[in-house]
Amino acid sequence: MAAEEKRDYYEVLGVSKGASEDEIKKAFRKQARLYHPDLHPDDKEAEAKFKEVNEAYEVLSDADKKAKYDRFGFAGVDPTYGAGAGAGGAGFDGFGGFGGFGGVDDILNAFFGGGSRRSDPNAPRRGEDIEMNITLDFMEACKGCQHTLKVTRMERCNECNGSGAAKGSSKKTCPDCKGTGTVRIQQNTPFGSFAQTARCQRCGGRGQVIENPCPTCSGRGRVRKTTSRTLNIPAGVYDGAQLQIRGEGSHGLNGGPAGDLFLNVRVKSDPIFERRNTYDIWTELPLTYAQATLGAKVSVPTIDGKVSFDIPEGTQPGTEFRLRGKGVKKGNRDDYGDCYFKVTIEIPKGLSKHQKDLLQNFEDSLDEKNYKKRSSFFDKLKEKFK
Repeated sequence: MAAEEKRDYYEVLGVSKGASEDEIKKAFRKQARLYHPDLHPDDKEAEAKFKEVNEAYEVLSDADKKAKYDRFGFAGVDPTYGAGAGAGGAGFDGFGGFGGFGGVDDILNAFFGGGSRRSDPNAPRRGEDIEMNITLDFMEACKGCQHTLKVTRMERCNECNGSGAAKGSSKKTCPDCKGTGTVRIQQNTPFGSFAQTARCQRCGGRGQVIENPCPTCSGRGRVRKTTSRTLNIPAGVYDGAQLQIRGEGSHGLNGGPAGDLFLNVRVKSDPIFERRNTYDIWTELPLTYAQATLGAKVSVPTIDGKVSFDIPEGTQPGTEFRLRGKGVKKGNRDDYGDCYFKVTIEIPKGLSKHQKDLLQNFEDSLDEKNYKKRSSFFDKLKEKFK
């Protein structure tokens, strides 16, 4: 794609120009997983999108290239910008470099000698990470649980044991590059004609080709599978947390390790309890008028069961009490948050005449000293309007 036809790199990744390094990386991971060729075999559109995403990240993840792009646009990072076919048609290939090169350094080396240094394409490669969402009940998040979910990932092909070659066959040395992974080509540039080293297109730089690919994985060495996984969710996870389950992502290539599984946690609300400050539990405790007035021994609900508590005489509505260590376990630590409960007073309704008379007689027996807050209020009122 000519530079003039390309989309803005920030638009490709779906981030703003002021995005941080972490935001750019997270956006790249999301887009790369969406269009990865392993998930869309023989899908040319997905392959083009994947190349576009890689191209954008190759620039925006590099501070120097990003600064040049922000200042000069494509002309700052693509030497072929505006030059057309006569410039040699290098351009980005979308897989971490320009054309057959690994990046700007490779182009300079090709022009001035020395060749490019690139990693071994047959070296073990780590598998891709997977990101999923899970929903937990309130108590499951507080106490921990086992959670079963279906995970779709790339797994090593059992038919060929990950080699990509059909049974009874093996990979062969690439006849074009003789196993080196690179070929020398003649490149016409505005500066003249140069001989340069580029990645072998036949073997993709691996130095080996599969003449008889495995029918199960089509030579990729991995297949897409959906399996049920039962995972241990630790106590204390909270709404919005992200759990990292190591080794539960896609299997690696060439014997590389598996990626990780990232779980985005959503916790359902509870009709009785509420979590605050991550590890503290809050609830309300309704009392009768008599319990609040006379004091009482009551049962307070906590996430570990009911706890006996003495309500002091004359407790007012809205009073908050604290039960130390009755909250949520703090991750891998041995201590816990606290449980708080706020008192509410329920005023009785539907009283009989006899009950009303008893209550009125009780009210008549009281005086101002029994209502300190009420007495203080009216004293302030009298002072204000004296």
